[in-house]
Amino acid sequence: MDLELKGKVAIVGGASKGLGRACAEVLAAEGAKVVMCSRTAADLERAAQEIRAKSGADILVYAGDLEQHATIQALVAAAVAHFGRLDILVNNSGGPPLAKALSATEEQWATAVQRSLLYFARMSREAILHLKHQPGGRIINILASTVYQPIANLALSGATRMGVVAFAKSLADEVGRDGILVNNVCPGSLLSERMLGNVTARAKELGITLEAALAQRADETALGRIGDPIELANLVAFLASGKASYITGTTIRVDGGLVRSVM
Repeated sequence: MDLELKGKVAIVGGASKGLGRACAEVLAAEGAKVVMCSRTAADLERAAQEIRAKSGADILVYAGDLEQHATIQALVAAAVAHFGRLDILVNNSGGPPLAKALSATEEQWATAVQRSLLYFARMSREAILHLKHQPGGRIINILASTVYQPIANLALSGATRMGVVAFAKSLADEVGRDGILVNNVCPGSLLSERMLGNVTARAKELGITLEAALAQRADETALGRIGDPIELANLVAFLASGKASYITGTTIRVDGGLVRSVM
């Protein structure tokens, strides 16, 4: 299937590792030009070089702190200045601090709101100015399965990411007539540094090994295994494509059946 991504320009946040890197890799493999952004320049350049070597894609790297509005503005401006257009925005942040509902500090709450709520609104607002000029603009937000059910130590994730779901639904209504589609994807137990950090904390809390904690997480899924970030990235590429032309305002799980709710 041709996803019609050749020549499209995509910005991917948090792209040096984990889910963001996987999204950049799949989009590049499909022929898109990719702007990869994260905090650490060395990690970002290393990831970009590896993706270039595999796909031959045209990749721009931009190191910066996306919790800062000025960085977001500069990132979008740099992408458009370099490639002359913007078609796809993959909003992916590092995730809020690990915390329980009752013990989360004021500082943790402030970080969570900046990183896991305002970031998505700011990125979308800056990108839409340019997405409107291209046919088939796409915004894809990478959230978490916490919008469906609580996960230990991830209270701030659920609280802030639910706000993104509501924001994305409103945004989809507002920009649909401009040909811009807005969707969310929610990973479950996908093997990333973020997930490993949460599972490690859980293992210490329960007094078990990391291997045992990972086995528990795998057993909680319908498929009985931990997923690969590429499995989420494949969905992101589809939603970014011309084949997903009648999908907007939706939230789709990639969790191997972790969430048991019927809605």
